[in-house]
Amino acid sequence: MDRLSLADLRAVDERVLPFNPYGFGGRLSPEDALEFQQHVIAQYELADNVADGTRQRFEQLRHVYRYGVLCYDLFTMVGDAALLAFEQALRDRFINFHEGAVPLRSKEGEVHVLKDVTDYGDFVERYKGLKGTRIQMGPDRSWTGFNGTLDGLYRWARREGLLRGQRNRGREKALTDLRNMVAHPSGFHLHGPVEAARTLSNLAEVINRLWGQDTPGGRLYPAPVERRATAIAWNPATGSVAIGHAENLRSDTDEDEWQYVIVQAVFEPGTAEDPTIFHFDALFEHTTYPCDLLWGPGNRAEALQWLDSNPPTSDTCDHLDRVFLIRHDADTLYTPQRPEVAAGLPEAEHSGTWYAIRADASTDAFVHVRASVEDVESRHRPSGECRECHADTLKKGTLREVLTAAREAGVNVEPIRPPDSRVPGWMPRSITVRRRY
Repeated sequence: MDRLSLADLRAVDERVLPFNPYGFGGRLSPEDALEFQQHVIAQYELADNVADGTRQRFEQLRHVYRYGVLCYDLFTMVGDAALLAFEQALRDRFINFHEGAVPLRSKEGEVHVLKDVTDYGDFVERYKGLKGTRIQMGPDRSWTGFNGTLDGLYRWARREGLLRGQRNRGREKALTDLRNMVAHPSGFHLHGPVEAARTLSNLAEVINRLWGQDTPGGRLYPAPVERRATAIAWNPATGSVAIGHAENLRSDTDEDEWQYVIVQAVFEPGTAEDPTIFHFDALFEHTTYPCDLLWGPGNRAEALQWLDSNPPTSDTCDHLDRVFLIRHDADTLYTPQRPEVAAGLPEAEHSGTWYAIRADASTDAFVHVRASVEDVESRHRPSGECRECHADTLKKGTLREVLTAAREAGVNVEPIRPPDSRVPGWMPRSITVRRRY
C-alpha cells in the first residue's frame, strides 16, 4: 500500500473534474467541482416525518458523497451503501407502520398480537419462531404470508399502498437485484458521481414515498403534475398542428381556416409537457397524461367566445396506476378508453371481450392486451400483475363486469359521452389482430 501524506489526502481527485453541468468533458476547477457535486445532492431532501434512523443513514451518505471530490472511489462506496439502505428504510417503515403491535394469525387460525415491536430484527426472529403465521396486509386486511426478506418488504409496502406505479414494480425488482449484487459481491466495480447520485435520488424518492410523500418532478414516484387550459389547432388543408396556452388565442383575433379544441392538459414547455398531446382523442386515451376536452372543435372566434364565458383554471393530475378499459371484438382490438367513456358507449359498442387494466400509460395497457390476444403461448398473465410488462389485469369479461372491477378499484365509472373529437393524425383507434398458435 502506498503511503500518503496529509497533502495527498487533501488533493482533488482528477477523475471527478470532467463531470460538469453540461455533461462530461472539459474540466472544472476543484472548487467548482465541489460546488457542482454539492448542488446535485442538495436536491434530494426527505420528508419531515421520516424515521430518525433512516434519515440519519441518508444524511450520512449525502455527507460522504461530497468527499468523492477528493477520493473518486467513495462514489462507488456511497452508491453501494445506498443500495443497502433501501432495506433499512423498508424495515423502519414496517415498524413505524405497525406502531409497536403486529397482529398475527397462526396456521390453526388463532389470532393474537405481537406486542412491543420496536426493532425489525427482533420482530423477524419472533415471527419466524411462530411457524406458519401470517400478517394482515392491504385495504381488505387479508391474512398473508410474509417472509421478512427485502422482497417480502417490497410486496408488503405495495399491498399497503405505500409504493405504487406499475413501471416501478420492475424498477423495485431491479433495485433488489442490485442490492443483492452488493451484498454478495463478485469481482470489482467502479462507479462515478452520476451512478452514485442517481442511486441517492432513487433512495430519496422511495423513502419519501414510504412515508406518504411524492416527489415533485420525480422519476419514480412523481407528485401530481399541473394541467392548464391548452389550445390545439390544426389546418385541415395542410395538416399542420399547433399547440399553445388557451389564453394566448386572444393575442391574434384574425380569422383563419384552422380548427381548434381546448383541452385541460399538461403543457408547460420547459417544465412539464405531454409529448403526445397532438394525438388527443376525446374517446380514446392516446396521450401520455390525462387530457380532458373542455370545448370544441370549432373556429377561433367560437373558441374565444367560449373562453370569455369560461376563464381558464389549472388543476393537477396523477398518471400512475390509472385504469383503462380495452375492447377486443372478433379480430379488432380497440385502443384504451377511460372507464367513464366506455360506460357511456351506445349498446351497439358493448360487444366483445373487455379488459380492465391498471397501468401508468395507455400504451402499456394496450401492449399487454395485444400480446395476450395475439399469442396463445404468451407469458403475459391473463389476470393480476404481469411479470412480463408494466400492467395489472383487474378483470377480463363483459363491459359490465370490467366496469364493476374498475369501480371496486376506486375509479369513476359514471357514464359520459364526449363529442367525437380528435386531432387529425396517424394514431388509429383500433388494429386488426390475428391469433398465433
